[in-house]
Formats: sequence, structure tokens, C-alpha cells
Amino acid sequence: MKEEYFKWYSHNLSGETEMLIFGHAGYPVIVFPTSMGSYHENKDMGLIESARWFIEQGLIKIYCPSSIDKESFYNKKIHPVHRIQNHVWYDKMICHEIVEKIRNNTGSGKVAVAGCSFGGYHAANFAFRHPGYVSHLFSMSGAFSIKSFMDGFHNDDVYFNSPEDYLFGLEDRELWNMDIVLGTSDGDICLHDNLNMSKILSHKHVDHWLDIRQGQHDWPVWKGMFPHYLSRIKF
Repeated sequence: MKEEYFKWYSHNLSGETEMLIFGHAGYPVIVFPTSMGSYHENKDMGLIESARWFIEQGLIKIYCPSSIDKESFYNKKIHPVHRIQNHVWYDKMICHEIVEKIRNNTGSGKVAVAGCSFGGYHAANFAFRHPGYVSHLFSMSGAFSIKSFMDGFHNDDVYFNSPEDYLFGLEDRELWNMDIVLGTSDGDICLHDNLNMSKILSHKHVDHWLDIRQGQHDWPVWKGMFPHYLSRIKF
């Protein structure tokens, strides 16, 4: 399984960022790390290994960027307005420095996004903010609101990065073309969040799969989900 490491200066982040890429060819899949996770977390925890067959067959190519959660949502040393601004810059980095460079590797000009736990939030938020760039969303035990990180602060950036809020008004037709999977489990601390997101999507008549499995909010469940979801991509 081919593995490549990249480190570069991000003008959107005004600093260096890192990423691992797995595979030699195939449909691009961006996999976000969990809360405050590094670019190598999904490898370290075995999620990449669970997708080995797809990678070695040249069906998918996985991109694992770092997060900046420590500088955004989890940085209690700065005001919430700066926390959310840092996240907005992160979203721009993912969009302009990664997605726009790889999306033309597919006939659709789109990519798949995935993530576990807070990575599921990142995947869902990116997909819903940029539906024209995303063909598949695989959120595994994600949550879909950032209000708890904002200490009561609210502005437009907070609103437009909380899918539970802005999805009600989203009318981009590409949302209805997206393959959406909300993966959760009966013992998942984010089960309610996924049930609620499913209700929101159903209210908008957006087709999706709410996949409720047995287990906890943990890697064994996610490693079972991930290859199953990847099989939904039309290679």
C-alpha cells in the first residue's frame, strides 16, 4: 500500500500543515481525524488498514489532513470569535489547498469525505457547506453542532458551521445528489445527534442512510463501518 507524506506552508492557515496520502490511484476520499487528532491518527488506529483492499486495488486514494482543533474549537485561551475564525480558515485550506487540487481526478469533479467522532462533524460540515464538491459523505458517530464550543457566543460564522442550524435553509440542488451515510450505534454518545440529523434531512426530503449498529463510540465500530461505506462508491 503506497503511503506518502506531505508538509507545506498554508496561506489560509498562515502556518505549516501536514497530510498523509494512501494509494496509487482511485477515487479521492478525504478522512478527517477525531478531536484534536493528527494527520496520522487514522493510520495509527487501524482505520486505513480496514480499507486496504480498496486502496491496493487502486479503487480509492485516501487523504488524511491534520486538524487544527487545538487552535480553534478547543482553544479556551482565545475568544470564541477567534476560535470560529480559525476554523473558517481551516475550511478554506481544505477546500482550496486539497479538494480543488484533487477533485478533477474523478469524472464527477467531486470527492468523498469521511470521519469518525469529531471527524464526522468535519466531514459533514464540509460536505454541507460545499455540496458541489462532495459526492459521498460518510459520517461515523459524528455530531452536528458547535454551540457547546462557543461559550454562548454567536455570529454568522457559528451559524454557518453548525449543520443542525443552516441545513434548514440550504437549497443547493447538489445536496440532493449526495450519497449521505450517518453511521452510529446503540451505545454511541452521539446517537441522538444522528437521529436528529436524520430527521432534518428527512424533513428536507434528502435521501440518506441512518446506519445504527451495535457497539460503542469507538474505533472497532468505525473500522467495521468504513469499508462497508466505501463499497457504495461507483468506481
